[in-house]
Amino acid sequence: MKKIIILTLVSAFVFIACNQSGQQKQPEVNKRDIVLSNIHSRKSVRNFVEGKTIPKEDLETLLKAGMAAPSAVNLQPWHFVVIDNRADLDSLSTKLPYAKMLTKASAAIIVCGDSAIKAGDMAFWEFDCSLVSANILLAAEAMGLGAVWTAVHPDPSRIEFVKQHLQLPDNIIPLNVIPIGYPTGEDKSKDKFKAERIHYNKW
Repeated sequence: MKKIIILTLVSAFVFIACNQSGQQKQPEVNKRDIVLSNIHSRKSVRNFVEGKTIPKEDLETLLKAGMAAPSAVNLQPWHFVVIDNRADLDSLSTKLPYAKMLTKASAAIIVCGDSAIKAGDMAFWEFDCSLVSANILLAAEAMGLGAVWTAVHPDPSRIEFVKQHLQLPDNIIPLNVIPIGYPTGEDKSKDKFKAERIHYNKW
């Protein structure tokens, strides 16, 4: 009986020791490499797998990533309209010349700015909402989704169409429509680095 107890204890000790040793040997996650890899892997996705629904939790994750962006004086002058029904996606595609892929996208996020929110007498919503949009695009890449910025602002006809379609208040300006879906794999990332565009200390 004592032998059985001793063997059991020894086995348990060996198992724990091996398990801890295995955990220690696991490489640490390199946050730097993960973040930079995601940035360089991001691409404008215009080709989507049709018929796949994006869970609302994933859309919320994208919005949370967007709203983590910096903003002037931390005023956060952004609003979002999420479109996840086929009729509205198709309807929006009819008058937005660079958003025809909406007919195949699973959803879309319209990033809007509140032009009434100002720092002093200046409105920074265009800059702030651009940062939000970049965060959404990067988050989509990280989540295995595809997305693309399609411009609404500053084209007056597109702005008016989207404002009427979404029934936006006068002070809310749509910056862009971001179609989102599951990529087919046709769209690839590009190396956009150009050393000649870099200037140190002076031009």
